[in-house]
Amino acid sequence: ITMGISLLDCADSDIERSCRRVYDKICRRAQQLVRTGEDIEKEYGIPIINKRLSVTPIAMLCAVSGGNPLLYARALDEAAKTVGVNFVGGFSALVQKGFAAGDRPLIEAIPEALAETERVCSSVNVGSTRAGINMDAVALMGRIVRECAEKTADNNCFGAAKLVIFCNAVDDNPFMAGAFHGVGEGDCKLNV
Repeated sequence: ITMGISLLDCADSDIERSCRRVYDKICRRAQQLVRTGEDIEKEYGIPIINKRLSVTPIAMLCAVSGGNPLLYARALDEAAKTVGVNFVGGFSALVQKGFAAGDRPLIEAIPEALAETERVCSSVNVGSTRAGINMDAVALMGRIVRECAEKTADNNCFGAAKLVIFCNAVDDNPFMAGAFHGVGEGDCKLNV
């Protein structure tokens, strides 16, 4: 099961305030997710292997707040640990039509974010059938994948396994590791 949570209302020009809002909203919205999943498992005798969260692409919040995107990764990881989910996706950027404010800083932060967090997953959409392929993003992501592997070499290069590079990413994706909550979605929803 994946709970999608919009973080658009957490955007703030002060990154620390924005991160507090992100943490608080995730904890408020997902506080019953794991327990409810466990209750469903017991009732129907069907194991739910992973309980996950997807959030609004964090590059969008970075565009408003500026600052170090690692602060968002840490807030996401702490919130995921607090509510007990296995993964949280959405440390993401959608750059198929080009880079906007917040996109490059987030992408540059991916290797460190995935190396220092346990539950955060990341994705970048670099192209689409309609827009074509952002070749600058493709070149950048080649370097980022390698850095993710290098920074987690002592952990079987697991950082690279928590990163997805898309073409034609759907508007809303509840599947890890490339999960993100689409901007056209409501405030909160559950995908089973």
